[in-house]
Amino acid sequence: MGQTNSRIEPTLQANTPVAACPVPHDKPSSSTSVSESSKSAKCPVDHNPSPKPAKCPVDHENINPLNQMPTLSQDLAHNQSVQLPTARAESSIPRDDSSKWEYPSPQQFYNALVRKGWETPEKHVETMVEIHNFLNEEAWEEVRKWERRRGSDDGLQLSRLRGRPGDLSPKARLYMLAGWLLPSRFNTEPPFDRHDWIVRRPKTGEEVRYVIDYYSAPPLPDGSPVFSLDVRPALDNFGSLKDRIAVATEEVWASLRDNDKKSPTSGH
Repeated sequence: MGQTNSRIEPTLQANTPVAACPVPHDKPSSSTSVSESSKSAKCPVDHNPSPKPAKCPVDHENINPLNQMPTLSQDLAHNQSVQLPTARAESSIPRDDSSKWEYPSPQQFYNALVRKGWETPEKHVETMVEIHNFLNEEAWEEVRKWERRRGSDDGLQLSRLRGRPGDLSPKARLYMLAGWLLPSRFNTEPPFDRHDWIVRRPKTGEEVRYVIDYYSAPPLPDGSPVFSLDVRPALDNFGSLKDRIAVATEEVWASLRDNDKKSPTSGH
């Protein structure tokens, strides 16, 4: 949880390209800019860094005022040869008291990729959508784990979100520095995507920002890719800071206990 990454292993072949998040996100705040990234948006398949910043292919300026979501076409793209499903899957993530978030259809996902000029074989799109949905469901479960510590996971809602794939979080930058200093112990690859989620606690009406960094990890022996999520409350208030310190302390003690159990016993 949080400080320790959540490893998840969806079943797909290693040669299936996975793009960074072309999913509908809320309209970015005009006061927040997106900085450059050293990672291509095609991770985890293409691990070679790209000089171009990772960007979300969704046009955030074209917002539907009824649901604050980008309007994505369900029509076939130009030169598209394979018809993709247009049905949208409902997530398990509550948006408010009466509705849940919906994921884009494979056709909407593909249209977003085409609009940004990201070449993607149509046959891989449905798998890409499944992986994206799977990752976000796992991220929500990690958020709920944090909130259970406070007894606030009951009725928890994701009120809005923003994709920030080109904006490295401070923690991600710290990990990259650690990887540069100690490459044998730390990953040197930046996250291939980042989300900021605004979570609402209905009991109090309080809203808390969570930061989610999405990493690719070494593949399994059979070639299936592995993903790692780093989910934690942003350090926007003292409560979140206290939670982060408490979890980090617990994990250090747990690690020390595990090492102590593994160490050979002396004497007798």
